Amino acid sequence: MTNNLTRQRERERSETEEDAHQSGERVCTECETDTLIKSDGRGELVCENCGLIVEEPNVDRGPEWRAFNHSERQSKSRVGAPITQAMHDKGLTTQIDWKNADAAGNSLSAEKRSQMSRLRKWQERIRTKDAGERNLQQALSEIDRMASALGVPRAVREVASVIYRRALDEDLIRGRSIEGVATGCLYAACRKEGIPRSLEEVAEVSRVERQEIGRTYRYVAQSLDLGMRPVDPHEFVPRFCSELEVSEEVHTKANEIITVTTEQGLLSGKSPTGFAAAAIYAASLLCHEKKTQREVADVAQVTEVTIRNRYQEQIEALGIQ
Repeated sequence: MTNNLTRQRERERSETEEDAHQSGERVCTECETDTLIKSDGRGELVCENCGLIVEEPNVDRGPEWRAFNHSERQSKSRVGAPITQAMHDKGLTTQIDWKNADAAGNSLSAEKRSQMSRLRKWQERIRTKDAGERNLQQALSEIDRMASALGVPRAVREVASVIYRRALDEDLIRGRSIEGVATGCLYAACRKEGIPRSLEEVAEVSRVERQEIGRTYRYVAQSLDLGMRPVDPHEFVPRFCSELEVSEEVHTKANEIITVTTEQGLLSGKSPTGFAAAAIYAASLLCHEKKTQREVADVAQVTEVTIRNRYQEQIEALGIQ
């Protein structure tokens, strides 16, 4: 009796599948509904109603190994580094490690070390095929050096590299120094990503003058239509307060001063770094955590005269005697 029921069920399933194939629609052989979905992970055809796996692929596209935590997954993975815009070849070519050791960690002989040195030299030479790629490599290396000195995150380096590549495609480099354009692109990326770095700070780590950086930045931003917004003095407050080691009360009060005085139009035509520095100086006096004008000026890289002028304007606007 059981065998007859089993055979009858199999016959009904085969008839259902045959009808579905003839009609061009797939249905579940268990509940006979057409609510079939394909799983993203393994590509299986699953019935949404009863959960039956109607069809599964023959090829398992997952790895042949198992990992139970992040470190195991990283050690067993055999893929390379992700594509990056911060390298002239986007990181697709191979690199020979500088360590003179084999796969087991054993030191190489003198003959092998000499051979590896020659291989590294030729590898670096063949990574660039023409002068254009060599110049791009030099510019991206300069961006990476300055970004490291400024302590900005990798996302800013990627954006700066993309901006430089766009400038290169638009032929904006002609007649200008590579270092100048690279520095201008990095400054634009800092502003684009909301990482506050003043022009003076960027000029300190660059090999070109501040005037050239500003001139090149304005030219690149206008030519590429980057849509740069004005720098907000609020962005400088956390970093300056951290370097001055003041309390959270001073931090909050400085932001309040900037907000109130900006609404009254005092920021127009003023340097945002000097404006933020003066607000911090005023807040430190109001919160009885006095910092000298010299201390604040050194952190913000502005003059004491600038802080005094902005400070007087701010306390007058706040009505403080």
